[in-house]
Amino acid sequence: MAFNINKIKGFLFATTVGIFLLNHVASAQEKLYPNEFPLSDLKLLDGPFKHAQDLNIHVLLEYNTDRLIAPFRKEAGLPEKAKLYPNWAGLDGHVGGHYLSALAMNYASTGNAECKKRMEYMISELKACQEANDKNHPDWGKGYVGGAPNSQQIWSTLQKGDFEAYRAAWVPWYNVHKLYSGLRDAWLYAGNEESKDIFLKFCDWGINITSELTDQQMQQMLDAEHGGMNETFADAYQMTGNEKYMDAAKRFSHRMLLDAMAAGNDNLDNKHANTQVPKAVGFQRIAELSMMRNMPKPEVSSGKR
Repeated sequence: MAFNINKIKGFLFATTVGIFLLNHVASAQEKLYPNEFPLSDLKLLDGPFKHAQDLNIHVLLEYNTDRLIAPFRKEAGLPEKAKLYPNWAGLDGHVGGHYLSALAMNYASTGNAECKKRMEYMISELKACQEANDKNHPDWGKGYVGGAPNSQQIWSTLQKGDFEAYRAAWVPWYNVHKLYSGLRDAWLYAGNEESKDIFLKFCDWGINITSELTDQQMQQMLDAEHGGMNETFADAYQMTGNEKYMDAAKRFSHRMLLDAMAAGNDNLDNKHANTQVPKAVGFQRIAELSMMRNMPKPEVSSGKR
């Protein structure tokens, strides 16, 4: 029996897209990962896991949201509402991103109204910070919504290829990556469209701030820990279909690790795992989405035989 490989690929593509679209309608969580079930489908009964979940939410609600927002308002030039938490001084802002992810996931899991309220408040505050950056820092900050200390000096010089302030700071891309993830998660798990809008404008900022850097300068920049920035742009590509985000995902891929993995060489001795693993996750996302993009579209039958 003869097989038409293009028709088989087309059928697999159509099936994959069909499953994706069904899941896309079913739940916000399925918009990026169609092979997972929504968090709301799982209900924990009384026991140690339910206790851990309840305790987790209790701890989340002990935090003062305005104190978590404080680094973002400070860097945007907005008046202080509350003192920022002193923990992780020098890495201000990244905890706010983690917190936003946690609120979104716990709201999606439990329907907790206070988690939703806080999530929406944080998003409204972050939107105000993004708008303030557009106004107060038009030369480098259009779309920016990070809380990295000394943001103005770091990013205004980095865009010109000067990495002195960038290297003197505590991993700025790693810092802002956590807010990228928080904004994405608020849309992904909780279906918040305003968060998606802020996220994509923030992605555009990331593209623009590095647009004048050569490939060699990009790789030098990526020598510092940067979280999963390549995954962030790959997700933006899947959310929009805009090729500029896939291009950015590839530019934010660290060749030091990627080339070694492609050649089958282990160069991980004495390297920080938390630095390397997110890069590899991003490589996988780029490969996954590139494969889906490059699969042939299914042939449309004319009805004739």
